[in-house]
Amino acid sequence: MRKSMIVVSVLVVFAMLLSACAQTAATTAPAATEAAAAATTAAPAAAATTAVPAATEVPTETPLPTFAPAKAGVTVLNVWSFTNEIKTMAVAFEKVHPDVQVNYTMIPMTNGEYQTKLMATLGTGNEPDVVALEASFVKSYVESDFLADLKDLAPDAAADKTYQEVIDVGTYKGVTKAYSYQSTPGALFYRRSLAKSYFGTDDPTKIQALLSDMDKFTAAAKVVHDKSSGKTFMVASSGDFMNLYYANRAQPWVVANTLTIDPMVEKMVQTAKTFRDNGFEAQATQWGEGWFAGMNDSLKDASGTKEQVFCYLLPTWGLPYTLSPNATTADKSSTTVGDWAMITGPLPYQWGGTWMGVMKATKQQKLAEEFVRFATLDQTNLTNWATGVYTNEYLKAIDPTVPDSQAQAGGDFVSSQVVVEKITKGFDKSTLSDFLGGENSYGAFAAAAPNVSAKLMQGSDDSIQRALNDPLNAYLAGTTTEDQMWSAFKDAVRTEYPDLTVK
Repeated sequence: MRKSMIVVSVLVVFAMLLSACAQTAATTAPAATEAAAAATTAAPAAAATTAVPAATEVPTETPLPTFAPAKAGVTVLNVWSFTNEIKTMAVAFEKVHPDVQVNYTMIPMTNGEYQTKLMATLGTGNEPDVVALEASFVKSYVESDFLADLKDLAPDAAADKTYQEVIDVGTYKGVTKAYSYQSTPGALFYRRSLAKSYFGTDDPTKIQALLSDMDKFTAAAKVVHDKSSGKTFMVASSGDFMNLYYANRAQPWVVANTLTIDPMVEKMVQTAKTFRDNGFEAQATQWGEGWFAGMNDSLKDASGTKEQVFCYLLPTWGLPYTLSPNATTADKSSTTVGDWAMITGPLPYQWGGTWMGVMKATKQQKLAEEFVRFATLDQTNLTNWATGVYTNEYLKAIDPTVPDSQAQAGGDFVSSQVVVEKITKGFDKSTLSDFLGGENSYGAFAAAAPNVSAKLMQGSDDSIQRALNDPLNAYLAGTTTEDQMWSAFKDAVRTEYPDLTVK
């Protein structure tokens, strides 16, 4: 892709990034954490079958924190992120490196604030040393000249057997500029009780066979619809399955500076239209009230009649941060805890994640690289992170000022296959296993991770996919034709990327 497009793709994120993530469920259990919600797909937001999600107040600009002067003999490392997760690792890093003071700055991504402030530092001499980069915009930075080459970390990645999709996302033209402590393969989570009602079994192996490709998935959606007389939907939103199509394209969006619409994108549109026209989706807004209501079995139509959702397609973080917290209503009157199972689903896919890079302008190149290595490639740290070692007591023993909310619960799926293989058995009797009726979610994700590919990801993906949202919504609603949808989409891409050839 031409460099002019890369710069535009970085800047355009500011205005468009993650509008859906700002929505919260007013009457359900707490929604996803900011880190999880930030990873939301760029799928269209359909009208909810229940109440419209509560409006979100736009926060005022977040001031940058001030830090105490560094003690004599201590080196300061400035780390910026959009989530408090990596602060946990910063504290752990200080234990291993007592001669380092990590000044940790967290800036929310709301309205692109994080990216705006990060871009504003370029060329000023005030750039942070280490930056966190979310999946929706990481490629824009990796494809730019802002980040340093992390070639010295390649041996650690090889020793870790870091999942290839993690490396591919952080690599551009053979140069790796970012690594992640997470791998985020996707899965399909379904209600066991509904599976028994409509398919006569809740056995994951048998359900996987029924849903092993998108054609079978669509056929199963018809079974669910017909047997429930239209009161149970296969999915809450057609946006739930769009990542699957995007992840399995043969071609990226941009080939030889030309917009390329892969056949999988066309099939995605056809599937979404099938689901809408046949009542296979609840038409709930992702991250909205109706979407979460399907998780805890409190979904109702406009007349108050009970409705249900058969499955959700979510990645690794979706289980502990989204599905599990929202499986019980706020008043405890309805819960689906223990009624879920997981399978790999119709197609392998990846959704979300946080990468870390070193700013090229840093004066602390080696120390910054060591922080990225520790956070994303150090096997001891990754094991501690995944297994819940970083408790409040552990962190406060290092830094008594750490807030109580800083502890990292076990369960996050890490990027090292070596670590994953060592710790998977330990999740046999975990809280998440209980939630899934005895399934080891870590083991299931371990089986899915090697099949995920991120080779097609480009810095312009997020903007291009969002350009499809409104035209697709209009087509699904029946207010435009498919030809009009594609025409509107192409016009939006032309406006966004005037240097791109759009045929």
